Amino acid sequence: MATRRGRRRVLVPIAAVIVVVALLGVCMWSLQRSLVYLPAPGGVPPAGSVLQGAEDVRLRTSDGLGLGAWLVPPSGADRDTAVLVANGNAGNRQTRAPLARALADEGFTVLLFDYRGYGGNPGRPSEEGLAADARAASDLLVARGHPPERTVYFGESLGTGVVTALAAERPPAALLLRSPFTSLADVGAHHYPLLPVRALLWDRYPVLDTIGGIERPVTVVLGDADGIVPPRQSLAVAEAAPHLVERVVVAGAGHNDAALAFGPEVVAATVRLADHAL
Repeated sequence: MATRRGRRRVLVPIAAVIVVVALLGVCMWSLQRSLVYLPAPGGVPPAGSVLQGAEDVRLRTSDGLGLGAWLVPPSGADRDTAVLVANGNAGNRQTRAPLARALADEGFTVLLFDYRGYGGNPGRPSEEGLAADARAASDLLVARGHPPERTVYFGESLGTGVVTALAAERPPAALLLRSPFTSLADVGAHHYPLLPVRALLWDRYPVLDTIGGIERPVTVVLGDADGIVPPRQSLAVAEAAPHLVERVVVAGAGHNDAALAFGPEVVAATVRLADHAL
């Protein structure tokens, strides 16, 4: 039979664990956007100094923000097709320059843009804010002669949530999702299993719920060694897409590896998707 002292010894550690978990939950609730959104400090150099022929352009959001972006012309045979690139949660548009260069070599016009709070842009990122930023990017392409039906939306990681929501509003020619998650809450619960992530999160990005209503061609690209977005989540998104063109698994690739960010398999998948859709 346990003694009172023994019971007290058991109860004290349990209480301490509860307090620690509660404190972690409070910290996560109050600081969550600084954990989700990780812009690189400072601004970016002029477009032409990074990508030959690229143009610095300005996006105007519906809530009055001016956002920096780069419009990269095709360097190969012009396909008369644009690729709108929605970044992941870290870095800025300069980080995506190798992807833009590779796509431009294939004849695409490429728009790289930074969300609010990224790349020297004003504002603070949020799901609602990033949705407005993506609409502004689409508006810029329309003004330059590339309507959604002549545009491939390319989303990486967090950006898959951004472009899937945009596709539901403004159907594109096609949608390429690189390392998609089923929802931001699902990723958070995977990495913080002891915390009530689903109850705490403000931003949701429900990719799995949204993709089922997208009546456009979709390709899903993932790395089978991804330690950030579990590959099973990306595969679930592919399974739910009504018009899946391809599921491309890059062997041995982690979430931030070059092979998955701008490697030949990713670029070739984009070309095949565009050829299928247009």
